[in-house]
Amino acid sequence: MYPGVHASAEPDKPAVLTARTGAVLTYGQLEERSVRLANRLRGAGLRPGDHLALLSDNDPRCLEVYWAALRSGLYITAVNSHLTPDEAAYIVRDCGARALIVSAALPEVATALVPRTPGVRVRLAYGGLPGHDDYEEALAGSSPRPPARQPRGADMLYSSGTTGQPKGIQPPLLGEDLTESASPLVTLFCALYGFDPSTVYLSPAPLYHAAPLRFCAVVTATGGTVVLMDAFDPVRALELVEQHRVTHSQWVPTMFVRMLKLPEEVRNRYDLSSLRVAIHAAAPCPAEVKRRMMAWWGPVLYEYYASTEGNGLTAITPQEWLRKPGSVGRSGPLGEVRICADDGTELPAGTTGTVYFARDELPFTYHNDPARTAEAQHPEHPAWTTTGDIGHLDEDGYLFLTDRKAFTIISGGVNVYPQEIEDCLTLHPKVADVAVIGVPDAEMGESVHAVVQPEPDVVPAAGEQLVHELLAYAREHLAGYKTPRTLELTDRLPRTPTGKLAKGLLRRRGTADVGR
Repeated sequence: MYPGVHASAEPDKPAVLTARTGAVLTYGQLEERSVRLANRLRGAGLRPGDHLALLSDNDPRCLEVYWAALRSGLYITAVNSHLTPDEAAYIVRDCGARALIVSAALPEVATALVPRTPGVRVRLAYGGLPGHDDYEEALAGSSPRPPARQPRGADMLYSSGTTGQPKGIQPPLLGEDLTESASPLVTLFCALYGFDPSTVYLSPAPLYHAAPLRFCAVVTATGGTVVLMDAFDPVRALELVEQHRVTHSQWVPTMFVRMLKLPEEVRNRYDLSSLRVAIHAAAPCPAEVKRRMMAWWGPVLYEYYASTEGNGLTAITPQEWLRKPGSVGRSGPLGEVRICADDGTELPAGTTGTVYFARDELPFTYHNDPARTAEAQHPEHPAWTTTGDIGHLDEDGYLFLTDRKAFTIISGGVNVYPQEIEDCLTLHPKVADVAVIGVPDAEMGESVHAVVQPEPDVVPAAGEQLVHELLAYAREHLAGYKTPRTLELTDRLPRTPTGKLAKGLLRRRGTADVGR
């Protein structure tokens, strides 16, 4: 399945609808424009296995670029649009991009990349930018005839860099023809979530992130319609579900929290009855948040656990989750979950350890970084890989995540898992966001420190009182050794637009305000 199938059957059907403007990209347009771009890239000398980088806001042309790369056997690397010029240039250079396509909506970074990325052969900009060829002119001057051979490419995305330098995640290219078979991802997600031509999918997150990009690709592969938001806004998202009779959507838990904190009369204003599947992933979801969402939306919340690495996946239905609250599901065809000790020994049900996915072949490598690839591999089974999460399986094979291994706090020799503390504080009515980290402690080795972003209506002068209130709240709901020893307030936490806390940034910038 790919857009050309649907372009032949229904060329005027909307493939992508832009929420802000109402502009529509039809399947006929998506197919022709991606073919023209593929021919332009091939004419410039790009061949299967080469790399194309994309720097863009949430624009429908992202899907044109994606499908042009996929039908050309190229790797496509979507670059985080919030990066500085130096950070973005690092990714473009590291992936070895021979082509770079940018949006004029990001002029400062896009222009600054020109001198910083000398290896790029093809530069295109939609919207027009100095130092770039015009995207529309490039398409107009290229053939609309599909190439005789269209080997399937792949995305090569970069980790968010929450714990260090971003890593390029490179899957193998299989050499199969795009037009002859569906990708394993399309087959899997269709089976899990029922994507088909009747799907109307709301995408509120940045397309440079793995999940939104891949799910929008699945929707356009299967003939549905993507409703593309510029950025998440809780009220606007609800409006769009009602307006377009959205059937499928994908969220991160921080979005749920923001919607739940809307006044009840606002939440009840919109007809959400069209929603059949509301998918969530990317970050841990507090159990109480999920219960409240299902009480509001009904049993439509489907959760999965995966990573940009694509090394494996677990999934859980709403009905299963109600029986196994807190679980992220059981593994499926992309690899079997194994829980292992630090020495690689496989652990029994109920025992916490590192989460591995067992595969027959290594599913990815870290680009230009064999040492990091080796770190992700099991010491005895090289095709078993981990991204550093820890958790346990229950007796029925359901996975429960504890936290990331890198974030575990060891206080007085006892492991403390920040996620549990964050889940507790998140639902306090005066808390907009929270991160928990370990800070050096002369007596305990590390102590638990919470960094809280208050709700906007909290008066700054009430800061000291709020600190005492939140610490008392934590003592009431958590065991003593888990209760934060110190708590600071901040205007904004370093969270990526996809919902992940950049705890590495918190640690690197230090905690100068601890105890204040």
